[in-house]
Amino acid sequence: MRFKGKKLLVTGAASGIGRATALFFAREGAKVTIGDVNQEGLAETAAAMPTTTRMQPYDAADFASCRALVHAAAVDGLDIVCNIAGILKWGSSLDFDLVEFDRILRINTTSVFAICQAALPHLIESRGNIVNTASSSALVGIPYTIAYSASKHAVAGMTKGLAIEFAAKGVRINAVCPGHVRTPMTASPPPMTGIEWPLVMRSAPKLAEGVCEPDDIAEAIAWLASDAARKVTGTLLSVDGGQVAG
Repeated sequence: MRFKGKKLLVTGAASGIGRATALFFAREGAKVTIGDVNQEGLAETAAAMPTTTRMQPYDAADFASCRALVHAAAVDGLDIVCNIAGILKWGSSLDFDLVEFDRILRINTTSVFAICQAALPHLIESRGNIVNTASSSALVGIPYTIAYSASKHAVAGMTKGLAIEFAAKGVRINAVCPGHVRTPMTASPPPMTGIEWPLVMRSAPKLAEGVCEPDDIAEAIAWLASDAARKVTGTLLSVDGGQVAG
């Protein structure tokens, strides 16, 4: 019960890593607010929670909606924020739609900053912490997912910069960098034409069973958020089966 009585916000909680993280923290005693644009999935997560949860639908592409989510989560205080919501799209860079590129950056990067910005006054008061979700794509170049990679590189830089800016105020800010994880986001097959798969597979997991499950990432997020990581800030923690080791 490492998080008994702690007040958390988890975004992207309708499925995948977000759902696994919300359930993990709830099992360890936290009071969890869950947010997602997918209201049906959000309700399914809430129904599976072992404790009462606050469910707040929101649209990551709408920054007012992001701020409203934080406001709802912080009604009775806020200790931990887990920024997990995100989208991925494959495609050749020669014809990747610029509107879609901008949308990916808005959801994966700018919304993360909007939530951090709204949450930080509460976290300064509670001496809490933030765990963002970057990616193995934030650490190496992975072709044909350039918008996603750019968005996650930005999350990595944001995490480090905010960690320095708010360290003296007692707020820790870290990010987990998942590799390939079995989630609905990665289940959709990428286009089979126009992609040189040998280039992509250079960053495949190296462990024999290196593909991660959502619970693998949830455990890493929980460690970063816990008192066991009290001296850890500005860190990018890879959980990727050795994808970026070399």
